[in-house]
Amino acid sequence: MSFQDSRKIFPAAFYPSWVIFSHRQKLKWLNHELIKIWPYVNEAASEIIRTSIEPVLEQYKSAILSSFKFSKLNLGTVAPQFTGVTIIEDDGCGITMELDLNWDGNPNIVLDIRTKLGVVLPVQVKDISFTGVFRVIFKPLTEHFPCFGAVSYSLRDKKKLDFTLKVIGGEISTIPGISDAIEETIHDAIEDSISWPVRKVVPILPGDYSDLELRPVGILEVKLVQARNLTNKDIIGKSDPFAVLYIRPIRARMKISKVISNDLNPIWNEHFEFVVEDVPTQNLVVKIYDDDGVRPPELIGCARVRLKDLQPGKVEDIWLKLVKDLEVQRDKKDRGQVHLELLYCPYDMEDEIVNPFAHQFSMTSLEKALKSGKSRTKASHIHRTPTNRKRDVILRGVLSVTVISANNLPAMDMSGKSDPYVVLSMKKMSTINNKTRVVNESLNPIWDQTFDFVVEDGLHDMLILEVWDHDTFGKDYIGRCILTLTKVIVEKEYSDSFPLEGAKSGRLNLHFKWTPLPIYRA
Repeated sequence: MSFQDSRKIFPAAFYPSWVIFSHRQKLKWLNHELIKIWPYVNEAASEIIRTSIEPVLEQYKSAILSSFKFSKLNLGTVAPQFTGVTIIEDDGCGITMELDLNWDGNPNIVLDIRTKLGVVLPVQVKDISFTGVFRVIFKPLTEHFPCFGAVSYSLRDKKKLDFTLKVIGGEISTIPGISDAIEETIHDAIEDSISWPVRKVVPILPGDYSDLELRPVGILEVKLVQARNLTNKDIIGKSDPFAVLYIRPIRARMKISKVISNDLNPIWNEHFEFVVEDVPTQNLVVKIYDDDGVRPPELIGCARVRLKDLQPGKVEDIWLKLVKDLEVQRDKKDRGQVHLELLYCPYDMEDEIVNPFAHQFSMTSLEKALKSGKSRTKASHIHRTPTNRKRDVILRGVLSVTVISANNLPAMDMSGKSDPYVVLSMKKMSTINNKTRVVNESLNPIWDQTFDFVVEDGLHDMLILEVWDHDTFGKDYIGRCILTLTKVIVEKEYSDSFPLEGAKSGRLNLHFKWTPLPIYRA
């Protein structure tokens, strides 16, 4: 008998309260039950928040704050409302439930805050409005009641969190910067204590559930290469752009580039390293700002890369279009592009993947032998963090560049042709530029010339190729390619075609080869 048949035979009045016929009725029933048990949930949740969040608040408190503690903590009488439920099966090993939640609460939360100046402020947190998605995981599934060994919970998506801060018996605006400092501390505490991929694991049946806890799974090497055609935010002069990069939006984990003054096409060539904890759901976010000195930086644009789209061990060279908002894609204004080079290295593939940024890559044979014999500890038991790895890796070698040809170059002469040649240089080397011969009257020139560069710092240098049109009384700029050396260091040799920046059309066809030079150390 089908479900619909049973509804025809038995009237709804004879069904028990837990039998639900529609998604709307299911949510109504869940919200009704939550209202009934909310006083008990309030008491338990308040204690959990106090014991788990308060230490994190202390850890992430702003520089102007000395201490950060709860003096009162009660979630109030208004229960949250479920607005959606999604069930996700986890390969037969567990069940994941995602609950869309909306809460406009009336909590009684008072923070005792002490500033570096010794001022003690009782700050009330009121008018909380929250919309988000909570993830609850029942895993592993077992044959013993209640049929799962542990429950894990996490804030999967924080869509909105608004609240008001008020100093009891005073005005919070009397101390400049205190409101922003408190809001930043609360934001960082939530992100680092309960926001996915962080999760809390509650054992239900006896057993070892350490595999359910959050742990790093790999390293993402990021090269912030350059940006182009950025929107100018300054009335006088040009923007002073800098970049903020992160995987988890916590101040302590954000990476900030240097400021490039008065430039809408900045070149950074800076390397950053990030810990990856959950490839399917995490993104690398890049935000470009204009540095306004004493005023807060102004956002130029942002972009993101889904980590699940990266191929492990492969150097990805990508250009990303900058947008105003990552969630609302309504802005069609051209804000420029940012150029990234990415290399994802999972820990379980360390023996198969070449990571040139790792210290071991630049070791001598003797150093590698001594290190491998020194410790036989299994990789899964090593606490991995980028802070304990050597970052100033220096790679020496010979870079051989073959300028093969170009295609579809723009016409620079009245005859509808160009007389192109290519100038090659290394950004960090003050050497004489190399250049190809001139190919007369051609938009698809063939050079097939090879140039060698002795490179002292391969990971932090750049190859610049500029295409010019030769004239009798001068030269005309056509376009350029700016390339890092990471890919050729990893792959040793490769060929590719590159579009010309600053040109309406045209591509350069190049071949690269990297020959490492021996490393000698006393």
